[in-house]
Amino acid sequence: MRDLGVGFGYLLKGQRWVARHGKQYGFGLVPGLITLVLYAAALVALALWGQDFVSWSTPFADDWSSPWQGLFRGLLTAVLFALGLLLSVVTFTAVTLLIGQPFYENLSEKVDRDVSPDGTAPESGLPLWRELWISGRDSLRIVLRAAVWGVLLFALGFIPVVGQTAVPVIGIAVTGFFLTEELTAVALQRRRVELRDRLTLLRARKTLIWGFGTPLAAAFLVPFVAVFLMPGAVAGATLMARELMGEETEEGRGREDAPSDGWPAHSSPSGV
Repeated sequence: MRDLGVGFGYLLKGQRWVARHGKQYGFGLVPGLITLVLYAAALVALALWGQDFVSWSTPFADDWSSPWQGLFRGLLTAVLFALGLLLSVVTFTAVTLLIGQPFYENLSEKVDRDVSPDGTAPESGLPLWRELWISGRDSLRIVLRAAVWGVLLFALGFIPVVGQTAVPVIGIAVTGFFLTEELTAVALQRRRVELRDRLTLLRARKTLIWGFGTPLAAAFLVPFVAVFLMPGAVAGATLMARELMGEETEEGRGREDAPSDGWPAHSSPSGV
């Protein structure tokens, strides 16, 4: 159970790191804001036209008598919106990381340099287009896994008592695991760790992963919170990735080597 507290501690350390590196935090907000606008538009469209879509896709119910037609289609509309909301929570991180790949790569590298004993950060050596391809491919695989879990848990939600108590808790834990995989992938991909090996690493330390990802998943359910927590979540996941890989970590001493993309460095001392 100690790992639960350790995982949560990494989440807090990541938020502290970006709080002390204001420029990196500002850059890290941009992808989340873009994704938020896109997702908000999609959910609004689903709320406005979801019922029309359900009516179009269930022509066999056109001749049903009242109130069964309305109840049936109303339930399907609610299910459709709930699934859309669940998928938006699960995929928000993946889409944001894909959109913000250069931003978060830069942020993760800075964290690595700051806490590495020799002040260096691992590099994949791959061109940007290749990194984007790998990130997009792996994110799709994770989203498909998460979608299967989402459909299963949604179905279990109709079981009396269990569906209203245990299932939501399990859902948050599952979401937290997949969120953590997406976030640690930023640092682990630079270390050339493949998806299968990343999942093996995370499964070996499930309690640590839940300590980090479960409270983050719960926070992400609140509108707009995900945007502001994402930079710190990437920083915390980078710190946790170092532990998963068995790498030595020192307290940050404000190392701010000039990044390769020319972004200005923050010179104030920092700590994690």
